[in-house]
Amino acid sequence: MNGEKASRREQILAAAAELFARHGFHGVGIDDIGAAVGISGPALYRHFRSKDAMLGEMLGSISRFLLEGGTELAERAGDPPDVLAELVRFHVDFALTHPALITVQERNLANLTDADRKQVRALQRQYVEVWVTVIRAAIPRVDEAHARSAAHAVFGLINSTPHNRHLPDTELAEWLTRLALGALRAAG
Repeated sequence: MNGEKASRREQILAAAAELFARHGFHGVGIDDIGAAVGISGPALYRHFRSKDAMLGEMLGSISRFLLEGGTELAERAGDPPDVLAELVRFHVDFALTHPALITVQERNLANLTDADRKQVRALQRQYVEVWVTVIRAAIPRVDEAHARSAAHAVFGLINSTPHNRHLPDTELAEWLTRLALGALRAAG
């Protein structure tokens, strides 16, 4: 796929994410998405076979991005508490820069096709396991079940950012990072 077509797909996905976050998946039509990017709704079918396919690619790509980025951080050599802090910052940065995607993920996972939902769930489970490994290395007293629960709790805290924009982003990033790390350390 050439760069221009990929860029157009990304533009369409970004517009769809904003609309899905604001109005819900079922509250947005193909014509709404087309209008948001300056083309007719039917012209979107040159880029995606359906609105369902758009949602599948959107949620699949963010799950892959998080897994790949988290895995890269986890595999870096370094002091385990520092690696954990980097992993937290990575997720905080994603949540702050992509609040619409966080909202779409939270509200529309059930709207995925069965195949897409299975793929996204598998990627999410792998991402959780990255966190479990990093948490247990940084906080050795935490067993696997508690590390998994702690990861999910921290995701809830960080992924609340679309509903928590009371501070400037840089201050909110610092605050969320401190809260998440504090919660993880308290688990030990």
